[in-house]
Amino acid sequence: IDCWFDSGSMPFAQFHYPFENKELFEKHFPADFISEAIDQTRGWFYVLLTISTLLFGKAAFKNCIVLGHVNDEKGLKMSKHLGNVVDPWTVLNKQGADAVRWYFYTSSAPWLPSRFYEKAVSECQAKYMGTLWNAYAFFVLYAEIDKYDPSKYTLDDCKLTVMDKWLLSKLNSLVKAVDGYLSEYKTFEAARLMQSFVDELSNWYIRRSRERYWGEGMTEDKKAAYTTLYTALVTFAKVTAPFTPFIAESIYRNLVPEFYKDAPESVHLCAFPTADEKYIDTELEANMEEVEDIVVLGRAARNASQIKNRQPLQKLYFSVGGGKPLAGEFYEIAQGELNVKEFEVLTDATDFISYKIKPQLKTLGPKYGSLLGKIRAYFETCDASEVVKTVRRGEVYKITFDDKVVELTEDDLLVSTESKEGYVSASENGNTVVLDVTLTPELIYEGIEREIISKIQNMRKEAGFVVTDRIAVTYQADGEVLKTLETRKDGIKKAVLAETYENAEPQGFVKELDVNGEKAIVGVKKI
Repeated sequence: IDCWFDSGSMPFAQFHYPFENKELFEKHFPADFISEAIDQTRGWFYVLLTISTLLFGKAAFKNCIVLGHVNDEKGLKMSKHLGNVVDPWTVLNKQGADAVRWYFYTSSAPWLPSRFYEKAVSECQAKYMGTLWNAYAFFVLYAEIDKYDPSKYTLDDCKLTVMDKWLLSKLNSLVKAVDGYLSEYKTFEAARLMQSFVDELSNWYIRRSRERYWGEGMTEDKKAAYTTLYTALVTFAKVTAPFTPFIAESIYRNLVPEFYKDAPESVHLCAFPTADEKYIDTELEANMEEVEDIVVLGRAARNASQIKNRQPLQKLYFSVGGGKPLAGEFYEIAQGELNVKEFEVLTDATDFISYKIKPQLKTLGPKYGSLLGKIRAYFETCDASEVVKTVRRGEVYKITFDDKVVELTEDDLLVSTESKEGYVSASENGNTVVLDVTLTPELIYEGIEREIISKIQNMRKEAGFVVTDRIAVTYQADGEVLKTLETRKDGIKKAVLAETYENAEPQGFVKELDVNGEKAIVGVKKI
């Protein structure tokens, strides 16, 4: 008998059933889960199903994940003859087991072929584990400075900000969703959701909250920030433990057992977390998603005008289209992220944008074919902004030609925009962001100040200083940079932790800096 018959008999043969062990067999049959590569559809999977159906009238397994084949970078089957075999030990020793596991979770659905090569694993490692580790390292860095003890604080005792509440909502929504996906054996969907959460944790929550950790002393706001981030990191370590066991263990063991003596010593001895429904606020999550959309539009507008985000701008206008405006605290988050002084919500942005409209031939052709020439001529001379305003309100714009009425809706128009002088805009899905890009001398000097601070902070890192080190700053410069160094020294000193700050021969770690096209020589020295 073919060897597959032996393999297909294993569900009952392993217990010597039906000759004995009836209860043991019934306890384990059918199996909860099996997995093998796609070629087993004609091998083990098929024989298991056939034998079990003949003998017991049902499948030998409840769930089956069929795995696609692992190919090379070009999608070709690996072969020693072709020389395209990737040595797994090379990747495991360099990128690590977690990186390899995560690559297979997220590169494609399990049943599809995957292209396995070292560069792809490295990119996957940086995007997920690198980002998660940076978030963890950020917390540890400042928690050690402030001697934060998580056992002394609870979320209920903290005055949470809207950012804190949002992160806790996202965290508990994630736990709930991942638990649901795993119960259905949907590893790909769960992993993609986790990837998104890590990105938002680092590049949204920490990015928008980092200044809360910088002040001296354990303020109420700092307690809330630490406790929220600690909760997120520990909970997420438990979520990612089945996926990336080593990084999860490292984070957990450094954050939990030292402070909670009764806690399990390993994350792998912990139960999978349970979502706390009281923290889930879907409306808050939707509102924050809209804020992130505003920021994306704002960055696009800045890029279009080639103005760095470090350069402050005076005002941002936001048109919600037909949507409902958000509460002011949400716009303040976008205002801070886009580095603008003021924020105004508009019903529409037509005062800042010039419109050009053309007939949409697909819709107007069948309805008003003989009048297309007249419609096109009308569009060239009419008030295009009025036409656009009307149709975007959901109303019909009417034109009369020789007693014939043409009725236009938004679908009948091809609309292009051009920002008016002094402004730049970006639009998507009916929302529009407009930036006032007029730069006053005060804004320019503040932009130079931010640029100087950023470059000195980078010098601190290059010199190997820790974040609490106090330093002496010496500099030589000309022009606008010198003026900024002199007139805005208080802000610069505070930001870079400078005890002394003078226009003199640069000392210590010295670099020549390019500040918006002007040169400055700066020295930093630990005191």
